[in-house]
Amino acid sequence: MTTATTLEREDTCLYCGGDGYYQLLLGGSETCESCGGTGKKTQED
Repeated sequence: MTTATTLEREDTCLYCGGDGYYQLLLGGSETCESCGGTGKKTQED
């Protein structure tokens, strides 16, 4: 059995994981409010 390791970059948004959006459970996506869709960590985080 193998395990996957996820490396988190320091400049990646903590809420969306750097994607800039969330996948909604019922379909579609929504822009991340924390980073404004950039995928990068903001100064407030």
